[in-house]
Amino acid sequence: MKLIDVSHTIEHGLITYKGLPAPLVCDFLTREASRALYAPGTEFHIGKIEMVANTGTYIDAPYHRFADGLDIADLPLAGLVNLEGIVIRAASGRTITPAHFQHKDLRGKAVLVHTGWDQHWRTDQYFEGHPFLTEETAVFLQKAGAVLVGIDSLNIDDTADGRRPVHTALLGSQIPIVEHLCRLDQLPDEGFRFFAAPVKVRGMGTFPVRAFGLF
Repeated sequence: MKLIDVSHTIEHGLITYKGLPAPLVCDFLTREASRALYAPGTEFHIGKIEMVANTGTYIDAPYHRFADGLDIADLPLAGLVNLEGIVIRAASGRTITPAHFQHKDLRGKAVLVHTGWDQHWRTDQYFEGHPFLTEETAVFLQKAGAVLVGIDSLNIDDTADGRRPVHTALLGSQIPIVEHLCRLDQLPDEGFRFFAAPVKVRGMGTFPVRAFGLF
């Protein structure tokens, strides 16, 4: 079996989304300082991270959009791991419409949209002119029975549309969203299992994941 990691590495200073602060990754307890606490020859490191939840590759729970929606801690594990996956190739143009998904069996599957936009990760281009799903596409995916939808782009919505209709439609239907995926070109179109489990944090609508495909 083959494992493909489709999540970005979180590191100090990483900008995921312009306007949001980069994570602070540092020492809480250095190895040198720890030596005074343990027996001779024994040392430990304790790290510290301060970040907004929308950092790296992350999953959106309904609470991200709706005050009464499920938060990260309440997301059913069965809807996050060992899901049957399908990759939809949509590498041309910005607008991803229902036509990209025609004649595909999406029911019960994690639907991952491969645009190739991850090639611009950590460049200024990543933040400008990204591919996105239309509102009609979100409704189509909901009716088609998708259980999770992911994309390798800055945002699953057009950021020029303040309504955020794709987030509204999908999260309103209890369908989690994974944004900022990468390396989807290394996954097969079908025949793999998808995993994207966040830490079980209460009171968060979004949190980073270690996302991967297994086939």
